[in-house]
Amino acid sequence: MAEINLLDKLPKSQRKVEARKTAKTEEHIRISREYGEMYFDGPREYGYGGYRYDGRWVPVAQDMIKHFDLKPGDRVLDIGCAKGFLVKDFMKALPGLEAFGMDVSKYALMHCEPEVVGRLQIGNAMDLPFPDNSFKAAISLNTLHNLARDDLKTALQEMQRVSGGRAFVQVDSYRTPEQKALFEDWVLTAKFHDYPDGWIKLFNEAGYTGDYYWTIIG
Repeated sequence: MAEINLLDKLPKSQRKVEARKTAKTEEHIRISREYGEMYFDGPREYGYGGYRYDGRWVPVAQDMIKHFDLKPGDRVLDIGCAKGFLVKDFMKALPGLEAFGMDVSKYALMHCEPEVVGRLQIGNAMDLPFPDNSFKAAISLNTLHNLARDDLKTALQEMQRVSGGRAFVQVDSYRTPEQKALFEDWVLTAKFHDYPDGWIKLFNEAGYTGDYYWTIIG
């Protein structure tokens, strides 16, 4: 288990934290957690403000392929795949790679990229419908923190089971009280978050042996 940044080639998005802080209500949070049209393609105060493919995941996919030493014919799973952008770019970066995705959002899967139709399925991270060790690698980016702590622990155990520990998660975190305050002003969907030490404690409780990194605002 190691801390490693596999998303360093992803363009940094500009977050207008102060605007979110003043606009955010309990209703915004409730609607965002439905992970429907408003979350992906509605106004920015509900989520992404428009979630569209632009190829930015290709270099990330390339780094993950190198990190996990993936070869054509290997199977990789993206848990929390949304519209399947990373799944598409895995296949673009390594023709013959068997990339699949799972997400709780019916809206996202119904608006997926044409290239990944049939490779995505609806479901949740706590109950992956796959045999033990059925993937060469399992990925979950900015997704697992949307679960309550006990469910998150189960999801980590499921990732461990289907990948044999060949896994990578990125989750919301912060290193300073100032970063924590910024995050709490911004957050809509996360149900669990902590400093890195708190996350690592949870990883160990779950028996998770894969790699990890943090999404930090500020």
